[in-house]
Amino acid sequence: MPPVFSVTSGELNAWMVAFLWPFVRMLALVSTAPIFGEPGVPRQIKVAIAALLAVAVAPTIGPMPQVPVVSAGGVWILVQQVLIGGAIGFAMRLVFAAVLAAGEYIGLQMGLSFASFFDPMSGGATMVVARLLHMLAMLIFLALDGHLLLIAALAESFQTLPIADAPLAARGWMFLVAGAGQIFANGLMLALPLVTALLTLNLAMGILNRASPQFSIFAVGFPLTLLAGIGMLQLLIPQMGAFLAPRIAAGLSSVMELTQALRP
Repeated sequence: MPPVFSVTSGELNAWMVAFLWPFVRMLALVSTAPIFGEPGVPRQIKVAIAALLAVAVAPTIGPMPQVPVVSAGGVWILVQQVLIGGAIGFAMRLVFAAVLAAGEYIGLQMGLSFASFFDPMSGGATMVVARLLHMLAMLIFLALDGHLLLIAALAESFQTLPIADAPLAARGWMFLVAGAGQIFANGLMLALPLVTALLTLNLAMGILNRASPQFSIFAVGFPLTLLAGIGMLQLLIPQMGAFLAPRIAAGLSSVMELTQALRP
């Protein structure tokens, strides 16, 4: 007679808890993090990545809170995991938001504010220069193994911020809001050389127009500014790796600081 395989309700709940709660945190990160969370990545791929990561990380998490999944406490823990995973992904995405801001500054200064198109990745109109810099930033992120380091930081977050029904600390959200202020500073630092050069060029053309009124600034100014901007971009793009590497490292460090700040 073949052996009978039986599972009690307690064992089934323990198995569900051991997979479901880590899976929800992983899925929230995959949905918001750079590279993984891009709209071009199919939802099935995102769910599969989160499931594989949850299966790999679940044995290392440790004991889970004795709270049924189908209960008020279980739902509260699920909401917390969504918030934690989303906050970690958002903290890393701030680096790429700074690159988009730099592209906006550069595009406006070059006179390319009209050169925008609907970007399915961001869900809105994006300048061509901003999209170009954003794609380069993602390639640099992949070249530096930033996606692997981000997954490692998420796995480490289960030790720093274990799964529990205790409320998250408010100082963690304040830390995230303060980090968002670096978008404009980092974006301006990246765009500053090109913006300064183009402002100097515009000032020179303004002085030339005053000295020689017959000089048509409107006929010459835009092509000259555009040509100078393209030349400056050619000099700026090779330096993006050196600029973004410490910012990506700082973003990964801020992820660890965020999980510590969220700890009750």
